[in-house]
Amino acid sequence: MTRPNVLLVMADQMAPHFTGTYGHPLVSTPHLDSMAERGVRFDAAYCHSPLCAPARFSMMAGQSVSSIGAWDNAAELPASVPTMAHYLQDAGYRTVLSGKMHFVGPDQLHGFEERLTTDIYPADFAWTPDWAHAGDRIDKWYHNMDPLEEAGQAITTHQIDYDEEVGYTSRRKLLDLARDSDDRPFFLVASFIHPHDPYVARPEWWNLYDHDAIDLPDEMDLGELDAHSRRVRTGIQADTVGFTEAQTRNARHGYYANTSYVDHWLGQLMQTLEESGLADNTIVMFTSDHGDNLGDRGLWYKMTFHERSARVPLVMAGPGVANRTIPNVSSHLDLLPTLMDIATDGGDWAETTPDVEGRSLWPLATGGTDDVSETTGEYMAEMTSRPIYMIRRNNLKYIHCDTDPPLLYDVDADPLERTNLADDPDHAEAAAAFAAEVEQRWDSDVITEQVMASQRARHAIHRATDKIRGARSWDHLPANDVANHYVRNHQDVVDAALSSRLHVPAKETP
Repeated sequence: MTRPNVLLVMADQMAPHFTGTYGHPLVSTPHLDSMAERGVRFDAAYCHSPLCAPARFSMMAGQSVSSIGAWDNAAELPASVPTMAHYLQDAGYRTVLSGKMHFVGPDQLHGFEERLTTDIYPADFAWTPDWAHAGDRIDKWYHNMDPLEEAGQAITTHQIDYDEEVGYTSRRKLLDLARDSDDRPFFLVASFIHPHDPYVARPEWWNLYDHDAIDLPDEMDLGELDAHSRRVRTGIQADTVGFTEAQTRNARHGYYANTSYVDHWLGQLMQTLEESGLADNTIVMFTSDHGDNLGDRGLWYKMTFHERSARVPLVMAGPGVANRTIPNVSSHLDLLPTLMDIATDGGDWAETTPDVEGRSLWPLATGGTDDVSETTGEYMAEMTSRPIYMIRRNNLKYIHCDTDPPLLYDVDADPLERTNLADDPDHAEAAAAFAAEVEQRWDSDVITEQVMASQRARHAIHRATDKIRGARSWDHLPANDVANHYVRNHQDVVDAALSSRLHVPAKETP
């Protein structure tokens, strides 16, 4: 077998808890279910940072937020930071991105040979937080309760428009790769925006669900919320504007519908692999950048290290992949090493990736063992004024912020994280060990100054560029080489027809 292709399908803000694949009784995800039934499902996978851009940048680079300065949704991923696309391109792969990656700055490729669509979000510094005024809302782009009011049905939205484009271009690219004479393996990322709020779905997906059957969040005494959760509630106006039970059910209905919509596109792409003869030599991976609280703890969206915000689905299927579930803790930091193991057939690639912080999951994915069950997380964006760190090791999760009391949860025994064990005498030794580890791993004073220095610089640049008439946008402009599409005068019409034809694979011929 030649080196396998890799198709990485990403959702946005999809918590595994709200998929049929991970046991939700209502949510329909048949194509992801099918992947898990013939492949590997990772049951304790996390984003490194529970916010769109930092989650994606740390995944792409295989490095922590503080290592690469991926502080928030307006942080620039430096062009000097190598990504999984760079490493795979160097290893002989064709690298293609379709859809969202939330790159900020003038480098809108970061190692991808081709980028088929623009991004859905801006590439400039407009969304930069301000820790010098951490309690102030930035109404232009901070989350609030409007998405709950907007939740419902629509024929189309800007998000539906975007995902239709992402799905089409990804499917078309797979067909092009199948009929191309270039024999390099490919790495294609298809990255969708749904089920990200505002929870608006087309009728065919909305109507999959009985509205009255939509489940509501588990109850919790909001007076017992941790300090950061209270800040997030204030930041999104959940504690002032608030939300009703009807809005909660409506928003969840739209979220479930859009989860099924993304699953539909996953099915379309897997069908395209089958039809084009690529399936037998393509590993398919599915994940999300982070989750969504969906009303748990009185919270919506992301921005915390609680399970529904920070956990992500991670499923793999394809040649060489075993059929099993994996309880080991893992994270997005592990995807780059995993891809390098795939690209090099387990070869010696570590010397060329000295800064990568994760570990390869390929031994686990192919039926082997791994004694490691841990990961870390960092959050340095809005609604805090100091870094927040997370360590998940085996069944325990520890969360630290200099301004807040520590949090310690036994996630296996207490999956809703209702009981903070940080002051529990039976867990005193573990809490002390985690506290010491945080102090050893991170220098909060140094990191805080780095974050605030970056914010000051970005605010200054944005103020200036905002005043330039006709300032050139950093937003990606996809190439469209129409001079070589379909039939053109430099081609013979018969040759054009033959070269574009993709035959039915032999095994499917009657």
